Amino acid sequence: MIHVLNSPTDFQQYDHWVKTHPSGSLWQSLEWKKYQESLGRETKLYVEKEGNEIVASALVIIDRTTFGLSTWEIPRGPLANNQQSTINNQLLDHIFADAKKDKCFALYLSPPVPLPLEATSYKLQASKRHQQPTATRIINLQQSKEEILAQMKPKGRYNIRVAQKHGVEVQQSQDIEAFFKLVSETTKRDKFKGHSKEHYRKFLTKLENSFMLLAYLPESRSPNPEVLSPNPESIIKKASHHKKKPIAGLLGVFWGETGTYYYGASSASQRAVMAPYVLQWESMLLSKARGYTSYDLFGIAPTDAPDSHPWKGVSAFKEKFGGYIISYPSEKMIVIKPLVNVLLTLKRIFF
Repeated sequence: MIHVLNSPTDFQQYDHWVKTHPSGSLWQSLEWKKYQESLGRETKLYVEKEGNEIVASALVIIDRTTFGLSTWEIPRGPLANNQQSTINNQLLDHIFADAKKDKCFALYLSPPVPLPLEATSYKLQASKRHQQPTATRIINLQQSKEEILAQMKPKGRYNIRVAQKHGVEVQQSQDIEAFFKLVSETTKRDKFKGHSKEHYRKFLTKLENSFMLLAYLPESRSPNPEVLSPNPESIIKKASHHKKKPIAGLLGVFWGETGTYYYGASSASQRAVMAPYVLQWESMLLSKARGYTSYDLFGIAPTDAPDSHPWKGVSAFKEKFGGYIISYPSEKMIVIKPLVNVLLTLKRIFF
């Protein structure tokens, strides 16, 4: 039987389900649900039960656009109690029927594993979006600090050392104004579209266990003799005010057993200082110090991706930190209103 959850007891049961599921992730969590709602989106949480036990689920994010039309998205879902077996069509049938009633013109799915053939009675098309990466790079934090450094590419270790020799300081912060200035500079420089200031503010203030790190140059740039594996508690300091202008920033989030890097930005004028490298290093150390066992660099281009892939450049940056690659099925879409989908796609491209 399919249920749309709406009671605290139901949510508590679901929270346990998603946090213990082998493919459970931030993007199907109650924390993500609350964060998306803070951005003005609607959510629906569907579960399929046998008796009182959840056997499949899907957190749906609903984004409304012109004339009350909407898109429905199931990020990193749906989930089933055995991902190698059939996801009962009843779950997708129910979601599909509700989506049609809601003037949805396209339903997006990015499952953690390939959907079984029995679940593909709908016409699934390849999506051209890049909302959820099809590959990501994971750092094992159960290693010692020295081992984490040793498995990095030589250029990664070198660039961390460059930043430390310049005396780059990393601090935890709530200064979204400073971060957004860096974002504005980065998007202009690298020619991509970022989010609004309020989007980043909501990420930091409404997404549970999110964090921000900012990197600063000291007023005097004397070399810093700090070793490459410092105690993060002595390096990363909480600061509500900082007189110096930050030169790089990072937004991340802790969930499950993983610390995840989500957004980053940096100043072009201080590119030679290599602040983004020490930011990632300190973010790994912070995650490790808090007991998380892995660090997700969140998103790289697939190994066979063309040079035109929008994440090709950032993939080269992330590769320098080593780790191992996890691949996911590419996002699929079910087009419910083909003409509307074409018109709105053209609108996004040309306007």
